[in-house]
This record gives sequence, structure tokens and C-alpha cells, in this order.
Amino acid sequence: MQRPTRTESGACLLRAPGPGRRTERGAATAEAVMVMPVLAALTIALVWLLALAAAQTRTVDAAREVARALARDEPRATALELGRRVAPAGADFAVGGGSSDVTVEVSAAVGGPGGLLAFLPDVTVRAEAVAAREQQ
Repeated sequence: MQRPTRTESGACLLRAPGPGRRTERGAATAEAVMVMPVLAALTIALVWLLALAAAQTRTVDAAREVARALARDEPRATALELGRRVAPAGADFAVGGGSSDVTVEVSAAVGGPGGLLAFLPDVTVRAEAVAAREQQ
């Protein structure tokens, strides 16, 4: 890139940068281009973490709903349907307990973000809820 210089008479000459003179034009653009994939990957990772937190919350809510329904002596199929409405897709339910309480464990697999972060594994979220059986 040539840079203009002025002579004593005021004439304008174009001079190319010498060996020790390098221009930094476009350096900020090149640096921004290098950073963009990193920022995109970071944004995708943060959104995935938010989705993971939401799935965990839904799993906790599903376990609590099923435990409460079974504690009220609702039919098991009805209680599980209440839980499936709240739980993440493909959630598994395990029901147990004794004569005085009900224990429900819910687990669901959450897929990785894919794309630039395809190396991240699927994560399984789990929740357990215990409810005392209501007296008749």
C-alpha cells in the first residue's frame, strides 16, 4: 500500500512502505474474523447449558407431580400421565415406596448441542421426589 508524502515544493508523492514500515490496515478485521467462531461456540454452549437447566427443572417438577398424585391414591396411570406432561420427552419413571410414603425417580437424556460442540456427550438428568401417603 502506498502512502502519500509531500515534497518541499508541496507536490504529493506516493511512497510504498519500506522494509521497516508495515501498515496495520485490516488487522482489526482479521482479528475479529478469528474470534467469531469462538464466540459462536461459546454462545451455543451457554444456550445448551440453559436448556440443560430447564430439563433438570422439568424433571424435578415431573417427579413431584407423580409423587403427589400417588400420595393422594390416584391411579398409577393417571399419575404417570401427569408426570409425562411436565417431563422432558423420553423421560423414564420409577415408582417405589412403602405403606406410608411414595418415592418417584425420573430420568431423562438430554442430547448434546451438536455442530461445533459435537464432542460434548449426552447428559442424563435425574430427580427424585418422596411424598407421604394421605390418610383416607
